[in-house]
Amino acid sequence: MLGAGITPQRRVPLDAPIPKPGITVVRTLSPSTIHPPLARYSHGYSVPAGHRLTITAGQLGIELDGKIPADSEGQAEICFKNIEAILAEDGMTMANVVRLSVYVTAREHMEGYRRARDRRFPGAPPTTTLIMVAGLVRPEFVIEIEAIAAAAP
Repeated sequence: MLGAGITPQRRVPLDAPIPKPGITVVRTLSPSTIHPPLARYSHGYSVPAGHRLTITAGQLGIELDGKIPADSEGQAEICFKNIEAILAEDGMTMANVVRLSVYVTAREHMEGYRRARDRRFPGAPPTTTLIMVAGLVRPEFVIEIEAIAAAAP
């Protein structure tokens, strides 16, 4: 039993290539011997050797002027906007993202994060770990997102 509102996602064949701009070939890794993802993410990606990686620090939902939205969706939008800016500085886009680590302070913040994520990743979702934490650096923050992106050399 998965619990209320949790359904397994469609399993992608192990050798299914995922179109990721700037990456030669990415394969999803979803062995038939493990349960399918419980949400919209991929169990694993295989990125070919020699690809360039960009790794972001955890991004918080704070605007350049210091404003912080009260809701998780607004904060997630800023986190993703910041990640996009970091990737752009290295010649990448959100399409290059292969991994997300997401920290939320309460379950009620997960849905806002998911809506923001789905706008950024309409196709194959990156591998993702969503972690419930007791708090972030300041009490007004409810979400923090890190990303790893890959691109051909």
